[in-house]
Amino acid sequence: MVETKMIKVTVDGAEHEYPLGTAYRTIAADFQPQFSSDILLVNRDGKLCELHKRLDRDCSLRMVTAQDVPGIQTYERSALFLMLKAFYDEAGRDNVDNISVEYSLSRALFIRARGGFTLDQALLDRVEERMRELSALALPIEKQSINTDDAVELFHRERLFHKAQLLSFRINSHVNVYSLDGFVDYFYGYMAPDTSYVRCFALELFEDGFVLRLPTLKDPDHLGAFRPSRKVFRALNESTVRAEALNASNVADLNTTISQGGATQLILAYEAMMEKKIGDIAAEIAARKEVRFIMIAGPSSSGKTTFSHRLSTQLRACGLRPHAIGTDNYFKNREFTPRDETGQYDFEGLGAMDVEQFNKDMVRLLDGETVEMPTYNFKKGAREYNGNYLTLGEGDVLVIEGIHCLNDQFTYALPKESKYRVYISCLTTLNIDDHNRIPTTDARLLRRIERDARTRGYSAQATIKMWPSVRRGEENNIFPYQDSADVIFNSSLIYETALLKPYVQPLLFGVPRDSEEYIEAKRLLKFLNYFLPIPADNIPKTSLMREFIGGGCYHV
Repeated sequence: MVETKMIKVTVDGAEHEYPLGTAYRTIAADFQPQFSSDILLVNRDGKLCELHKRLDRDCSLRMVTAQDVPGIQTYERSALFLMLKAFYDEAGRDNVDNISVEYSLSRALFIRARGGFTLDQALLDRVEERMRELSALALPIEKQSINTDDAVELFHRERLFHKAQLLSFRINSHVNVYSLDGFVDYFYGYMAPDTSYVRCFALELFEDGFVLRLPTLKDPDHLGAFRPSRKVFRALNESTVRAEALNASNVADLNTTISQGGATQLILAYEAMMEKKIGDIAAEIAARKEVRFIMIAGPSSSGKTTFSHRLSTQLRACGLRPHAIGTDNYFKNREFTPRDETGQYDFEGLGAMDVEQFNKDMVRLLDGETVEMPTYNFKKGAREYNGNYLTLGEGDVLVIEGIHCLNDQFTYALPKESKYRVYISCLTTLNIDDHNRIPTTDARLLRRIERDARTRGYSAQATIKMWPSVRRGEENNIFPYQDSADVIFNSSLIYETALLKPYVQPLLFGVPRDSEEYIEAKRLLKFLNYFLPIPADNIPKTSLMREFIGGGCYHV
């Protein structure tokens, strides 16, 4: 009688034994009662594994649920796969020309669908009902590695031409594809083992498409509130139109342009469009004679500093005299800075700012008085006055950049008509292909990794580690006020990931394999593999990207 080999599995410091070849799904089931939401993946010694994988060595496991970032990403991906299958079932495969997942919008995915059908709520209701039927059947989501050339042929037959084009740039001999009840697709990332894991979703018409509503990281068992920003949507839509005009709607299009020697023309065209947009904003400000305060806010690595410089140049061209004001100079002295729940200084909240002094100084400037402007000494943690005086005359405007600039509580004493508010963010609309979107947070994180390494000496590991904290600050202090802006400026550049690849890739390889940040670093490295690189030679010195890679003409 052959004895079954037993494998040691350590979970939360406790050792367990399972037979060789046991599926991780079986092990996860033993620990599921300890978790409030479904286990979707396992972390095996720092490597994410799907639940259909089988035990082949002694290891340590950590369960990954939808309350973990890789888990909620897996849920979103699986829900999207389920929706695509159901949509094709209900609309008819031959009637569907294209289904394009455009971008994330208020805890939902905005999707456009084109073909020989009427996109209305009745169709969406049928698709949603079909999704629930498929979920109840617990159909397996199967993963298969196939030859890349065969995959290209497969997606041509399925009329998923964007995927075939993307895979034509892959140097790997094999790629992984997923199948669900005969429907085959290619996805960047992991999947749930079967459809029963996808239970929380809804479909609703929105603008010229629809949204797939999904749960959140904080509450994966309920749909997140859908309160979309119309201004952000319009900014995203405008960028989509620009990208389509330049034949750069996805990574395959971008790679084709680069491989055919068209990168320089693409760069110059996109930079010209961005400069025109900044010029239009400056012209609008100049036309509003009562505006004296230009308030600029946006999340980390949006390019706020370079934008402020470029806007100031355009304001001068319109006959105005801009003066830069940094709200950091109005931090409270360190001993008065509030602390968060962990006891650390909370520099992100409004309570860290001397709001009273800021408003007092701005009102005096508005009244024509001369004001001595402060400078914050970060080493001492104290505000200083060094004889820097300012008076606002005819044509003078203040360009003020800071995290709270869109929050009316920060500028409560200033008349509404005296303020022009700009929300700037990197709202990328470039996607890997029609079914694999690029989160805007990824674009900003890549920017920040390079800038932190170049200007602060931070490792990629350090930047990735602090990123969740940065994101929490944005959720609390920036995103709630984006709709109060007079204009939303999208700082995303269609070519930027291809540009950043040679800079960021070596930094990500430096993240230790045994660190918690390695999983995220590996995900970003896989993501960068889709892009052909471009050199920085032809990036203008005024480009917003110079804020991150260096070599610009502005002092940032």
